[in-house]
Amino acid sequence: MLRNDPLANPEPLIRRVYSFVAYRLGDGPDAEDVTNDTFERALRYRSSYDPSRGTPSAWLLGIAQRVVAEHGRRAAPVAEVPDVADPADAMADSVERMTMDAALARLAERDRELLSLRYGADLKASQIAQMLDMQVNAVEVALHRALAKLRALMTESDGLVADHVSPL
Repeated sequence: MLRNDPLANPEPLIRRVYSFVAYRLGDGPDAEDVTNDTFERALRYRSSYDPSRGTPSAWLLGIAQRVVAEHGRRAAPVAEVPDVADPADAMADSVERMTMDAALARLAERDRELLSLRYGADLKASQIAQMLDMQVNAVEVALHRALAKLRALMTESDGLVADHVSPL
C-alpha cells in the first residue's frame, strides 16, 4: 500500500465523485460508468498523487472532470423525483424538474461546472478555487453569477414549461 494512498478510504470518495458526475450527466448508468472509469484511472495513476497539491477528493474530482468531458455528453443534470402520493404534487415536481433541466442546459459550460462542483460534489468555494486554480473570491463571485443566471433562466423557462404541461 502506498504511504499517501489517496484511495485508502474509498467509500466517501465514491459517493462524492458519483454525486458530482450524476449532477453533470444525470443519475443512472452513465453516471455509474463515468464514476467507474474515474476510479479505474485513479487506481492506475495513484502513484502520481501528490498530497501537497490537494486532497484525494480534489484529485479524484479532477479526474472525473476529464472523464465527463471525454464522455462527450453535455446533458443537464436530472433531479431525482421523490415518491409522491398526490398526483398534483407529482405534477408540480415534474414541472420544477423540467424547469431546472431546461435552465441548466442553457447555462454556459463553465457555470454548469461550477454549480456541479458546489452542489453536486458539495465542495466549498475554497476547495473549488484550489481545484480550478482560481482565487476564492473569484469562485464566490462566479458562483453567485451562475446562480443568478440559473434563477433568471428558471423564471423564463417556468412559463415555457407550464405552457406545454396540461393539468390532470
